[in-house]
Amino acid sequence: MFLELTRPELVCTGNLIDGRWTGAAEGARYPVTNPANGECFAEAADSSLADARAATDAAARALPGWRGTLPRERAAFLRRWHGLILANLEDLARIMSTEQGKPLAEARGEVRYGASYVEWFAEEAPRVYGDLIPEQQRGKRMIAVKEPIGIVAAITPWNFPLAMIARKIAPALAVGCTVVAKPAEDTPLTALALARLAQEAGLPDGVLNMITASRERGVSAVADWLADARVRKITFTGSTAVGKHLARASADTLKKLSLELGGNAPFIVFDDADVDAAITGLMASKFRNGGQTCVCPNRVYVQAGVYDAFARKLGERVEALKVGPATDEAAQIGPMINARAVDKIARHVDDALSHGARVLTGGRRLDALGPNYYAPTVLLDANDRMAVCCEETFGPVVPLFRFEREEDVIRAANDTPYGLAAYFYTRDARRIHRVSAQLEAGVIGANEGAVSSEAAPFGGVKESGYGREGSRYGLDDYLSVKYVCEGGLD
Repeated sequence: MFLELTRPELVCTGNLIDGRWTGAAEGARYPVTNPANGECFAEAADSSLADARAATDAAARALPGWRGTLPRERAAFLRRWHGLILANLEDLARIMSTEQGKPLAEARGEVRYGASYVEWFAEEAPRVYGDLIPEQQRGKRMIAVKEPIGIVAAITPWNFPLAMIARKIAPALAVGCTVVAKPAEDTPLTALALARLAQEAGLPDGVLNMITASRERGVSAVADWLADARVRKITFTGSTAVGKHLARASADTLKKLSLELGGNAPFIVFDDADVDAAITGLMASKFRNGGQTCVCPNRVYVQAGVYDAFARKLGERVEALKVGPATDEAAQIGPMINARAVDKIARHVDDALSHGARVLTGGRRLDALGPNYYAPTVLLDANDRMAVCCEETFGPVVPLFRFEREEDVIRAANDTPYGLAAYFYTRDARRIHRVSAQLEAGVIGANEGAVSSEAAPFGGVKESGYGREGSRYGLDDYLSVKYVCEGGLD
């Protein structure tokens, strides 16, 4: 069996509340399936409002003690957790590949990537500095102090089931917040394994609480956190529609929100670009996780002078990609997460063909491999009437748009309500600065396709959300600033 592990106890299927592993209050469970073959291989607790409330109660009880620990004590915990994540890398990767579908090599990479955030925020925990404001009136001292915001609710997606939750939990714990968390219904087991390792690292009971739920019950569970005034912050990665709902539903308690939402990233190749480097960058940024990432290039604009050469070379690279299940060590592209995802990809490709696109390679389901596979695809002659231009495909499809002038492609790249990531390739140093300044996105890759790093701020503009994760800026969203004025000092 593929899920043979060195430590089988890392496969947890219950909720973690106040340091105890327990089933859902109503006893319900839901199936967790392997997208490579559609088989159910585990059942997770199907939580409801009562479980969410119990998690918040535990986080509230634990908050005074955890926020009162010294920053170096919290850092020491995070370092132990980081070490345990790496020590159990292979088991975590196998759990992730089984429930999410990504190739095993890529899952191993995600474990390392997620662990890097835990290590980073362990180092940042002792460096949450305030300010002594220069004297404005004699006899008065003004101080700005940064404090943990309180209980944080973390809601995470299925596409990066370890990295996304680590990126949210680590800074919260580093500054002294307690956490209630709900991983995506499709991929609960990776997050639960991460929570078990946090326990082993010595995290006090109630500091981290995690519940799982199906799509139907999860809505009511999260609704309790939205309405509960004790929960002071929501951090969410997912669709723009859900992000807007969370913002509206938490307005009555004026929670702080960090929202990393949908994207529609442009990838621009200018005539003066290194075409081979641009193709390598596109392959890295587009086909990671089978195209199921929020920062994937969704629209690829290639200047007319290099369009044909770029398309030919790209087609050869994409045609050579190995598609298969995670059990195949040579696989570079795994299954999509579920049938809905494959149906959307097929619908986008069919729509593009109906509006004049041509298939260079791919453009078909791969049913012989299993129920959720789609061939890596390159479409020629894309235009702005196609769904691939205005909707996030979230799959291994590259539509190539031809352009003539820089000002036209900048206008096209920005012609979207989203603004998460954007990429471009050029050898002109002046163009690098000019285009970087004009692109409306929170993350820019200039001659680079792999932009994510624990040391860099990650987040979007416009309807791609607000707030930043990672880097020293990533701590700010978990802190509030208190102003203290001391008088009578003269």
